[in-house]
Amino acid sequence: MAKRTARAVEATPIDIIFLIEQLERLISSGRNMPLTSNVIIDQARALDLLDQLRVAVPEEVRQAKRINEETERIVERAQEEAERILARAQEQAAFLIEERELTRAAELKSKEIIADGQREADEIRRGADEYAASVLVKLEGVLIRELQSIKHGLAMLDERYVDDQSEGNGVAEDVPAGVGGRAQL
Repeated sequence: MAKRTARAVEATPIDIIFLIEQLERLISSGRNMPLTSNVIIDQARALDLLDQLRVAVPEEVRQAKRINEETERIVERAQEEAERILARAQEQAAFLIEERELTRAAELKSKEIIADGQREADEIRRGADEYAASVLVKLEGVLIRELQSIKHGLAMLDERYVDDQSEGNGVAEDVPAGVGGRAQL
């Protein structure tokens, strides 16, 4: 019977813990011998469980060995991959540091160019403002002279009108609008 059970166990893996728990139950359910700590158990059942354990232990050991070998292969592959990733990361870091330095230099140069452009624009604006102010001042002077000339001409016309009126030979209809009763500028 032990041989037949051993073959059945080889075909289907058995959990060692399960077998140990069954053996423990068999021992704890055994009959106590008076005045001792010994128990009487079913010998055939105990031997059957021990045979199953003998078969299961080597299978468990083989599984543990396979798991251990597979774990070692996985760890080895992971370590190789980690080394490749680290080498790639170091290359990339070196590239990024170099690229960052180039970027920083380009940013500094662009800031210089922008500052120079801003200064030049300010100078041009200042020059344009000064030119516009001088042209406007000159234009104001010309306009003031022209306005004075216009006022002088109107005053002469007003005098002539008043003179003509006082002499009595001028007709009011012939007087152009603005002369005589014109609005003051």
